[in-house]
Amino acid sequence: MAASLALPMHHAQATETDVIVIGAGAAGLAAAHDLKAAGRKAIVLEARSRIGGRAFTDASLGPAYDAGAMFIHWAERNPWVQIARDLGIETPGESWGGGFRVFADGRPMTDADRQKRRGAFGQIDRRLETVDLTRRDLSVKELLGDLGPDMSQIASSGLLLSIGEESDRISTRDYQRLWAGDDLVVPSGYGNLVSRHGAGLDIRLNQPVSEIRWDGLDVAVTTPSGTLHANACIVTVPVGVLKAGAIRFTPALPARNRNALDGLGMGALTKIALRVEGDRFGIIPGTSFLEAGSPSRLMNFDLFPDDKDLVIAYCGGDHARELSAAGTEAARAHVTELLAQMIGPNIRKAVTGISFPAWWTDPFSRGSYSVCLPGREAARERLAEPIGGRIFIAGEATAGGGAMTVGGATLAGRAAAAKVARIKA
Repeated sequence: MAASLALPMHHAQATETDVIVIGAGAAGLAAAHDLKAAGRKAIVLEARSRIGGRAFTDASLGPAYDAGAMFIHWAERNPWVQIARDLGIETPGESWGGGFRVFADGRPMTDADRQKRRGAFGQIDRRLETVDLTRRDLSVKELLGDLGPDMSQIASSGLLLSIGEESDRISTRDYQRLWAGDDLVVPSGYGNLVSRHGAGLDIRLNQPVSEIRWDGLDVAVTTPSGTLHANACIVTVPVGVLKAGAIRFTPALPARNRNALDGLGMGALTKIALRVEGDRFGIIPGTSFLEAGSPSRLMNFDLFPDDKDLVIAYCGGDHARELSAAGTEAARAHVTELLAQMIGPNIRKAVTGISFPAWWTDPFSRGSYSVCLPGREAARERLAEPIGGRIFIAGEATAGGGAMTVGGATLAGRAAAAKVARIKA
């Protein structure tokens, strides 16, 4: 590895920049800022018409909400705490809102069933304290296997709203190493914060990359505007985009890197926001309703968060994939019907709009964030290994314990920039 990093940068005649960064999400912005500080010229290419990636504050309904990332996780070491402070943006602690109610098929869940669920939810953490993972990795489903099919499904259902994936596709080793800590929020929008952090960088929007050639003296990156040449390239697009083959690598990625990609999937944590105007049906703003009648179709509702005319539904796993594939109107009908069962039929008239940025079907995401498959917990580190001494893959997928977060993506982008900066110019 060290030998590949010691390769000199080749200054071909057509080279326009030192480094091309692909993707203007948190990882790409962090890499570009650090490269700029190191005296390296970097161009950031972004496929969308905006920056921020999966950190996106959506104001299409009027009141704004974070359609992607919303928490500054493990704030004790998250770089966004300092970035927000430098920009004068407030990041208070998470509010617990106006209470929490659990439903089963639209009716309030009985106390007995609620206690059963509460006991099941703690099983993952209890078993992680005693399980021996030194011999082999397990899926979370295997970890809970002796609970029986019903209790196992209840115990793992909460992961649909955190990891966004089914329990048989989650590596227990990878889940165990994820960092924990205090959560902060960004009332003005996490996506807006990430977007502001792009100031001062050379970012080119509406430039989806179709090919990366690395068989010459430099790296050639093809976009709709033509081909750019650079001495190195940092690729920060989501794993889902790489797995879909949206970017062609010439030559193909080495087998070790392809194998790393095979060991990662993409979760499908999904938000569906409804504009709800008029009567609030006596609901205290910030109240949460959880529809848990079917553990595989778990859906949580944040009602009028921050006193806004919004109801935001959350779901994950295969249920979220089905809703994403069905489309916006089908999602609106499904969510509205669930609310009508819990609140009453008049909610149907109060719903005046929907925002549904379905990450699973978004061609520039192909999912919410990366998930290590069982037995493939080394995939994150392997994916971050330099390719030919000049291509570096970075993002939340390569962030180890910080995976699945904006903070982790930022740290991974900085790590990649440090590797590039060590290459002899």
